[in-house]
Amino acid sequence: MVRSTDVLVIGGGATGVGVARDLALRGVDVTLVERSGLAGGTTGRSHGLLHSGARYAETDPEGATECLAENRILRSIAGACVRETGGYFVQLDADDPDYFDEKRAACRDLGIDVETVGSDALREAVPGVTDRAERAMHVPDGVIYPSRLVAATAADAREHGATIHTYAPVEDLHVGGGRVTGATVGGDAAGRFEATAVVNAAGAWAESCAELAGVDVPMRPTRGVMVAVDYPDLEPVLNRCRPPADGDIVVPHDREAVLGTTSVAVDDPDDDPREEWEVERVREECAAMLPAVADAPVGRTYWGVRPLYDPDEAARDGRGVSRDFFLLDHAADGVDGFVSVVGGKLTTHRAMAEATADLVCRRLGTDAPCRTATEPLTAAADPDRLAELVAEFDACAPADGVSE
Repeated sequence: MVRSTDVLVIGGGATGVGVARDLALRGVDVTLVERSGLAGGTTGRSHGLLHSGARYAETDPEGATECLAENRILRSIAGACVRETGGYFVQLDADDPDYFDEKRAACRDLGIDVETVGSDALREAVPGVTDRAERAMHVPDGVIYPSRLVAATAADAREHGATIHTYAPVEDLHVGGGRVTGATVGGDAAGRFEATAVVNAAGAWAESCAELAGVDVPMRPTRGVMVAVDYPDLEPVLNRCRPPADGDIVVPHDREAVLGTTSVAVDDPDDDPREEWEVERVREECAAMLPAVADAPVGRTYWGVRPLYDPDEAARDGRGVSRDFFLLDHAADGVDGFVSVVGGKLTTHRAMAEATADLVCRRLGTDAPCRTATEPLTAAADPDRLAELVAEFDACAPADGVSE
């Protein structure tokens, strides 16, 4: 069977469905294919943090500013797909006070709302926080429900004319005359797709996807564990106020707290052995902020693989690779019409999709503006409808309570 579309998007995580939605709202004929259910990769295996930008304020002000802007947009358009919990960066007795001061000053410089609280006020706001806490800063962090967000975005894309295929793995990309012409797809959408443009939004699998078109996209995926424990008493996000390290964040998800995370380089995102030491380390480190999580019953553990792009990967370790996103136009590699979008964060997926759609539309000669920052997502205000969409797209992610 042969199908035709203007743009074929490969990958059904947050960025891929975001690209499909953005293009559909601009009137572009777009088809998305995903090898499993939606949110089956990195998106669904995150800790679900809605970044305020505070985590990156002193080291990456541009990225922090983008996080803050997208935080505000998602709170405006995504309804019950996000939750406004607030967050704290907690300084313990062993942490460098200069680091706290530097982060606070950077947040203020960038316009991130930040309020310093003493240990007594912190314990009142966060019952159970450690006695070792000396002070904290309150920031506008929040929580994302990845399953809901991806399902609602896909439904919105479909409502505006996009076609969404799950369980439809790409088996080959077709290149001829110096440009991409389509793909062979298996599974539930088996057949040939002819396309004017193809977007590689395969996340940690972007390298193997690009290889199908004879293009090199060097990735440096890193594995991280999340440990979900039974802990219904936490309302805000807790971040350890120190340089990024293992076990420095606790994210509330309904009656659970998700503890994260580690950073271990892997060669193949599909071959990531799970190590018990990672689980133990994360619990121990997070318990330094919230002691009760050390003994709280574990609901599940799950690992995610970060889609980090690193053309100089041989010279770096996992935490040194950029978390920024990169938009690669492979016309420079001799394959016109083929674009890869890699890296980034769940919080900034919409901005990544907008940049990608802008590039694709320029290539197609379409000048329709982006509308995704102002138009609410389909069903975003209706939790029951969101649950139906999650089931329909099989977007059931471990981050949202589904055991592996």
